[in-house]
Amino acid sequence: MDEYILKNQEPNYGFKINYRAELNEEQYQVVTQGDGPCLVLAGAGSGKTRTLVYRVAYLLEKGANPNSILLVTFTNKAAREMTGRLELLLKDQVKGLWSGTFHHIGNRLLRTYGQAIGLNPNFNILDNEDSKSLIKACRQSVSLPNDKYFPKADLIHKIISLSVNSKNNISDLINRRFSQIDENYIPLIEKIGNLYQARKKQANALDFDDLLSEWNRLLLESESVREKLAKQFKYILVDEYQDTNYIQGEIINHLAGDDQNVLVVGDDSQSIYSFRGAVVENILDFPKNFSQTKTFKLEINYRSTPEILGLANESIRHNRHKFDKKLRTHKKSGERPALVALDSVDSQADFICQRILDLQKEQRINLNEIAVLFRAHFQSLELELAMNKRNIPYVMRGGLRFFEQAHIKDVVAYLRILANHLDEVSWVRILQLQTGIGPATVDLIWQNIRQVGSLKQILEKSFNLPLKAAGGWTEARNILLKLYSLEPSGLSALIETILTFGYQKMVRNNFENSEDRLADLEQLAIFADRYDSLDKFLVDTALGENFKGSKLVENKESILEAVILSTIHQAKGLEWKAVFIISLLDGQFPNAKAFDNYQDLEEERRMFYVASTRAQDQLYLTYPIFSSYTGQINQVSQFVKELPKNVYEKWKVKDELISEDDVVYVDEDSPFNLDDVSANFWKRFKKRRN
Repeated sequence: MDEYILKNQEPNYGFKINYRAELNEEQYQVVTQGDGPCLVLAGAGSGKTRTLVYRVAYLLEKGANPNSILLVTFTNKAAREMTGRLELLLKDQVKGLWSGTFHHIGNRLLRTYGQAIGLNPNFNILDNEDSKSLIKACRQSVSLPNDKYFPKADLIHKIISLSVNSKNNISDLINRRFSQIDENYIPLIEKIGNLYQARKKQANALDFDDLLSEWNRLLLESESVREKLAKQFKYILVDEYQDTNYIQGEIINHLAGDDQNVLVVGDDSQSIYSFRGAVVENILDFPKNFSQTKTFKLEINYRSTPEILGLANESIRHNRHKFDKKLRTHKKSGERPALVALDSVDSQADFICQRILDLQKEQRINLNEIAVLFRAHFQSLELELAMNKRNIPYVMRGGLRFFEQAHIKDVVAYLRILANHLDEVSWVRILQLQTGIGPATVDLIWQNIRQVGSLKQILEKSFNLPLKAAGGWTEARNILLKLYSLEPSGLSALIETILTFGYQKMVRNNFENSEDRLADLEQLAIFADRYDSLDKFLVDTALGENFKGSKLVENKESILEAVILSTIHQAKGLEWKAVFIISLLDGQFPNAKAFDNYQDLEEERRMFYVASTRAQDQLYLTYPIFSSYTGQINQVSQFVKELPKNVYEKWKVKDELISEDDVVYVDEDSPFNLDDVSANFWKRFKKRRN
């Protein structure tokens, strides 16, 4: 009886909120005992936002001045949501609370105290587009090599940004993170970077990265400001601490002051943004940086079934560098996650489409409550086409569909010209890729092309162009002449030729995620090889680019009628009733490069953990048994191999495309018995390999 009174009828001492009644025990401990340095390890779906909001409410109800509370979030939307929930709880407006992103708060503080380090408080802020425009102007003012491969403003902007946030010089950063860039370009990129910094200063402007770096410099160089702010912010709360970068971690350390009332909330097991500069060591080393740290764990998950959490827990325990925690739930038991082996990527796509239709029809699950997640964009190619052909609407979350991406459209543009020499859009696209050809020259060349009767005749013309433009036209002609001569050889040979004749080098020197984009192009070549004519291939690529389902995004009333397709990075923080994680193969997920060091492999495993914990009720893990390109048996992902057999259910899928027998996985390291593989399947498999 006493325990019941303690948990449910504890007096609220005049508080508006009954914290005991509205929080679970783990959350309650954080809210009421979160003084001093506190690390809150909030597992997926454990109510971290709720806990933060109630902690702030608790401080205010105890009499804390709103001006003394600093609540740092990672998006303005999160800040608004927390403030709104806080006011609903307290049934009153909360004025004076310092709430917002690192950049928002940095802006406020620099305008107030920036003069202490020589900043004019009336500085302008450059958004990302402004920054890229200024970098483009700096790039144009530097004497660059006369080739088309020198990095564009977008990539230079990314390099400069990461350099600032990681406190690395540009040369070291390029060698470590962008080693694909020609080393001869590094001094020129450094020159552009220095010029960019000088022009910002001259214009009294700061970019987003400066809002952090200058805030950090203010705290480092002005002891009086640092002490004043540390005294003002008696309570510092930081959301998503696992995603902070090096400078953000330093800022929090500087602000802590003598009281060290710093409460950070995050999940080291969901740190998956190192490519953006996030440093997982910020959360892992928090107890080292604050010796009196109290660690709380939020392990009750309100999202997923016990079976899904069981799989996620078993996966993440293989990481060595982590805090130990184990998600559990009060949600009723459901089905074990399904592990499904299919004949090929096409069979995988067919299975997913059919299962989606079954979930919609038989279980009344709305399409927008279903998500298909993948490690890399190219893994969605066959699925997108299969969904198009079955008229299953989908939305690609946070990005473009496969055939809409710039690098795919560039390569396909060459092929479209082979099929139709008067394709103006494609001519404009490929001409703009060449050295020395600008918009005016593109128009001049096109006006000449449209007067010529055939592609062969076009490729014989010089068009009397200026010297630089003539060089660019020669480059384009050489590629097209080679493709023209190779056309009967097969579509994959055409795509590989485009890459060999300079496009691969262009990708490497112009895109931050160049390896991912080259993997997309490799997959495009594999996909194209199944077609016996260029026209058929172009019809399907056009279908993939213009499918009507994409327009559902514009129609909010129809959004319930679209499946979500997403990379895992874009899916973090979201949830769906049914989730498919596809193409679980070594070399794809985990990425092949992850095997080079344990830090990368552990981040890949954290991605698998994040993907798994997006599912509420149903989780499907799928992979193709063999590669249609090489004919080799695929190696199932290490993340599947290391799972105990009792956390998933093997689905044997009848596939009329293969045989009448059930198809199961056939790798010697798999959890399946090779004796189960049908003779018909082996017969077809060997035939394909030969």
